[in-house]
Amino acid sequence: MERHILISQDANERQVAILEDGHLDEFYIERGDSKKLFGNIYEGIVKTVIPGIDAAFVDIGTGKDGFLYVGDALRSPLDLDAEFDDDEEGAKPEAGAVVKPEAKPGAVPQGKPEEKKDFGRGRHHHHQRHQHQARRRPRIEEVLKVGQKVIVQVVKEPLGNKGPRLTTQFSIPARYLVMMPGEEKIGISRRVESRAERERIRNIFRSLEIPKGVGFIVRTNAEGKSDKDFSRDIRYLIRLWKKIHGMISQKKAPVLIHQELGLVERVIRDYVNEDTTKISVDHPEVYKKMKRFLEVYMPGQDLKIEFTREQGSLFERHNIEKEIERTFQKSVFLKSGGHIVIEQTESLVAIDVNTGKFTGTKGLEETVYKNNMDAALEVARQLRLRDIGGIIIIDFIDMEQASHRRSLLQTFKEAVSKDRAKTHILQISELGLVEMTRQRMRPSLESAVYDTCSYCEGKGMIKSTATMAIQVIRDLRRSLRGSRDRIVNVYVHPDVSERLLQQEKKALRLLEKTSASRISVYSEPTAHREDVNITFIK
Repeated sequence: MERHILISQDANERQVAILEDGHLDEFYIERGDSKKLFGNIYEGIVKTVIPGIDAAFVDIGTGKDGFLYVGDALRSPLDLDAEFDDDEEGAKPEAGAVVKPEAKPGAVPQGKPEEKKDFGRGRHHHHQRHQHQARRRPRIEEVLKVGQKVIVQVVKEPLGNKGPRLTTQFSIPARYLVMMPGEEKIGISRRVESRAERERIRNIFRSLEIPKGVGFIVRTNAEGKSDKDFSRDIRYLIRLWKKIHGMISQKKAPVLIHQELGLVERVIRDYVNEDTTKISVDHPEVYKKMKRFLEVYMPGQDLKIEFTREQGSLFERHNIEKEIERTFQKSVFLKSGGHIVIEQTESLVAIDVNTGKFTGTKGLEETVYKNNMDAALEVARQLRLRDIGGIIIIDFIDMEQASHRRSLLQTFKEAVSKDRAKTHILQISELGLVEMTRQRMRPSLESAVYDTCSYCEGKGMIKSTATMAIQVIRDLRRSLRGSRDRIVNVYVHPDVSERLLQQEKKALRLLEKTSASRISVYSEPTAHREDVNITFIK
């Protein structure tokens, strides 16, 4: 597989497109005026402790208080592509671990302790664990107090009215490793499936010198890497952690201590591998920044970076602009002639699969099976492209043969397995639905590009002209109740005005007669169809 990364900047916006064998596979947007919080580390102040939900709200200085659940104050949710495997070496954190009173999560002790080689237990260490003295999880009021300083990391961007989700255990990613200060274990991503490879990596780490008080997760893209690659990452992460550690308490809380890498740097860190044949950039400043970053972060890496000065859009020349635009449409058409419909709601994402124009040649069951298989691949791709997260329900077309259902589910799981976001797929339900969750760390691509429609306020529909005409008559009747001999002007949308003066003319005249009033209807071209302005002249 060949991977080509396109990076384009226009005005205040950077766009990154990742092509797999010439086809758009992932797409990201970052704007200079947008505040990205995911991965940032802050020194915050506990504003409110709410025992009823076992959580606290923390002011991190971003205008919207972060949400810190008691479980995240004791252990990290590990919202990364790498996860601990249960069979790894090293001590395991207890589910009921209790925080020592003198070392509450994120608390900043007074004074300036001397630097320690034990990087996990300096003044930053925010949740020392008891030796199994109690299995009960502490209540939030036992862990945090109002006004307390706390060091937190953002693990989920603000979504809608919700503030950012926080944790008090840090996860700091590099190219092949994720460092976790305060832990002392080595974990390997479950996506590294080869037993031989897992054992090879464990043997490498047995020979490496690792400071006390820090743990590491070996990421998926570390397969086949050497001890030099891991050592380089460890040195980079230790230097970075020393810098973060030294920033604590230097400024008055709430304050940003560490900012996660920008979009371009993250793409280089997370997506550049042996399959990457070329990176194309169309902006000189971005090109220079990338070269500097590569020299520091990936020294000696033989990577072809092309700065293109050609006229026209970089994305246009690779024929992906129309494909990018289609990622914002509800319907996605399949090569076979079928299509899928993607509906995003507040609580979940519903995806419906249809045969459309695809009629097949071997009967209904085979037609449906072929269409579903095509849809499974496209749904997995669209989840990545649109960065859709949360609960996802997929309504594939019903199939009678159990073997077809099993094959479909297996194909879908394999297609989703390349997703860097954490996913969980359930079995096909009795209703023929596939239920899954996908890690949601930041708003979807649609949310990043579109605002809620001010016309329909997100409903996706507005009241019909007939409905509005009847509503105007009802509003007039209510306004004229108990009154007589009035002069009333009504200002409405042109379509509603036309309906009132034609189809509903008789109802208006009757209302005038029963109220002994005079009603005049005026067309207001700039009015919303659902706007009604009733003005009494007399």
